[in-house]
Amino acid sequence: MSQLEILERDSWRDFLAAPTAVLMLGKTDCPACLAWTEELNQFLSDDERWQGTRFGKLELDRPGLGAFKKENPWISGLDDLPYTILYVAGEKKKEFLGGGIDRLINRMQRVFET
Repeated sequence: MSQLEILERDSWRDFLAAPTAVLMLGKTDCPACLAWTEELNQFLSDDERWQGTRFGKLELDRPGLGAFKKENPWISGLDDLPYTILYVAGEKKKEFLGGGIDRLINRMQRVFET
């Protein structure tokens, strides 16, 4: 089983460099982010298919993420959260607003299985 990693100042670069990674951006006081986190955790507790993919959450209102925000200036344009991004070897390949396991699986199949 995979688990949702909580990313911080010292862990996000290594996370994004993984062969395949799913990053969820949220905030600590965002109800939709909490709901998506719970949905992801439930999915990951039962999943066996995506064992090689890393899943992580970055809460943008936590201190110490200045370098992440500086290296990803597009984040300042996000008006709504949660926001989910699929990476392949550090390169952003697909992104979408909101949650939804079916939407996520569909995108992972298209991006990670090509």
